[in-house]
Amino acid sequence: MPSIKIAPSLLSCDFANIQREVEAVEAAGADLLHVDVMDAHFVPNLTIGPPVVAAIKKVAKKPLDCHLMMTDPQRYVAEFAKAGAAIITIHVESNAPIAETLELIRKSGAKAGLVVNPETTIDAVKPWLDKIDMLLVMSVWPGFGGQKFISAVLDTIRAARKLAPNLDIEIDGGINDKTVKDAVNAGANVLVAGSYVFAGNYAERIKSLRVA
Repeated sequence: MPSIKIAPSLLSCDFANIQREVEAVEAAGADLLHVDVMDAHFVPNLTIGPPVVAAIKKVAKKPLDCHLMMTDPQRYVAEFAKAGAAIITIHVESNAPIAETLELIRKSGAKAGLVVNPETTIDAVKPWLDKIDMLLVMSVWPGFGGQKFISAVLDTIRAARKLAPNLDIEIDGGINDKTVKDAVNAGANVLVAGSYVFAGNYAERIKSLRVA
């Protein structure tokens, strides 16, 4: 299995002081910075667009992991890549033509990944596992932070890890020092944590995820 990476979700940071937050969480041991992009259509919430990603990129030293919760992400992937996204993940449940959009992400200079919602089975992404750099499995319903961990998705992670031993498998939602062990044991190696990391001492919270 690939190495463990911690990806704090900036959705939970103090947006009024985003430069300070980025610098602090990087100094605390973050491996990636997870950026949740919501379009108020695919999910109810509306968050940030390419200009904010570009602003974050100016101060960030770690790669930006942009998760596009969008109905038509294919229309925007080039803009997010230009803004500085190192990894762009799109939902298999979106309207995007998967093969063309993954190719567009790569042509734009970013790594490409797919996302599955909690109810989506591994069959939906099985044809693409050898064509992506990362699979993101949602362990909450996309759109809001602070939800309870859905343990049923661990079966999806186990199945994905069996099919793709060397793939980065990311889990997002309800990750803390209690749920992280099950997630890693199932095969996840990229751990998104928003509410948990930003609600305490960043370094201690990140360390507790690695230790657990």
